[in-house]
Amino acid sequence: MNINNWWKLAERCKDGECPTEEEALGILSARGAELSAIFAGAHWLRESHFGNRAELCSIINAKSGRCPENCAFCAQSAHHQTNTPVYELKPVSEILAGARQAEREGSHCYGIVTSGTRISPGREMEQILTALRRIREETRIAPSASLGILDRETADMLAAAGCVTYHHNLETARSYFPQICTSHDYEDDVQTVRVAKDAGMKVCCGGIFGLGESLSQRVELGLTLRELEVDSIPINFLNPIEGTPLAGRRQLSPMDCLRIIALFRYLMPDRTISVCGGREPNLREYQSWIFMAGASGTMVGNYLTTSGRNREIDLQMFQDGEMEIAGCC
Repeated sequence: MNINNWWKLAERCKDGECPTEEEALGILSARGAELSAIFAGAHWLRESHFGNRAELCSIINAKSGRCPENCAFCAQSAHHQTNTPVYELKPVSEILAGARQAEREGSHCYGIVTSGTRISPGREMEQILTALRRIREETRIAPSASLGILDRETADMLAAAGCVTYHHNLETARSYFPQICTSHDYEDDVQTVRVAKDAGMKVCCGGIFGLGESLSQRVELGLTLRELEVDSIPINFLNPIEGTPLAGRRQLSPMDCLRIIALFRYLMPDRTISVCGGREPNLREYQSWIFMAGASGTMVGNYLTTSGRNREIDLQMFQDGEMEIAGCC
């Protein structure tokens, strides 16, 4: 496809058309001036819907380790031998303190993340509901939760407590998921997205790239997320952890990462696309290019089990790129 046709594709996508599989694969394999034209189209799509504003999000690893799931990339799985800290659910005061810090630092959304398949009714759930209520009452930041697989009753309780967004990644394409996780079915994750939406929460749902998936499977995941009409898409890149089955795997170059961001912008032009885990080791010196490739946000601070980049360096990146921080709700 020539450069002019890529611009026409961007215009078609802005009008709601979905790229064909051939066009999507073309984005993931483009090089040189053709790739620059793709980035220009993705940049235009992002600016058309978000201007020059960047939404920042932060998380707290509120409960760590001993997860019964066997996800091949995860340092918190009980199936793998890693050095990840193991601790029970943090107290409400500590979760609330993290929200206040995230608010001061300009984050738009603050996620309470717990390890495990799900949070069952009882003390832990009541603690999380209390934390959500207090964040809504005492800060301006939008609280979110990532507690694993949901049923409708739990989703309704979270929504009633003020949870604005539920985060639940599909991780990878349905066709590749059995290579990554066999302890639960892919449809459990898809149904969780639907349950959260039906309960009135926004849904933040994306995946991890560089797990060994093919280019076609990257497109497959994007099309699934488009079909589910998720509200925001976190894009993560594998940061392999010693002790996991994917330790030592390095599949992505910085340009591969940027192509993935651009693909998802063409697939979902009006949705928030945030670059999250694995940004630093995979993009390296190209981290500032994420917005030109179509991203409209990024995670700041630390991740679940790995450290993020120094906040002052990120703030300088936004300033140098003439990006404004969107701020709290």
